[in-house]
Amino acid sequence: MKKQFFFLGLALLSFASQSAAQQYEYKIITTVESIVPMGLGRSRIVEHTTEVDASLYTTARNEGTDSAQKGVKRKDLKIDALNETKLLNFFSVAGINFQNIASNDAMISSALNALTNEGWELAFTTSGVESDGGQGDGQGIFITRFIFKRTKKE
Repeated sequence: MKKQFFFLGLALLSFASQSAAQQYEYKIITTVESIVPMGLGRSRIVEHTTEVDASLYTTARNEGTDSAQKGVKRKDLKIDALNETKLLNFFSVAGINFQNIASNDAMISSALNALTNEGWELAFTTSGVESDGGQGDGQGIFITRFIFKRTKKE
């Protein structure tokens, strides 16, 4: 009898480990918020709507300097189908604009909630900034990538 419970337990453990090894699909949306003075920049939520196969543009090196990347053209990497949602810039004529920041937060929350309602789960976020370098620079963005996952539909 103990042997039967052992094999039944082993079978259940095997089944549980197989179901735990779920396959996921991932989706990334990116926010780009301008920190250009005077409100002259462009801010957006960007979402790709085209699936690509990165392996078609991946090459392997057999020796340290031997690369076939020259055969991969940058123009071939660009997709034409994407969604853009306009956001406000962090700065206006008077300087930093907190109403713009709150408005962007509302827009970003709406986009994140819509993805969550479609079954996506926020897995990671990462952000970075290239800030205004001072007088005469006039450049700067705050970028955040939201990485979602959901169980792959078979």
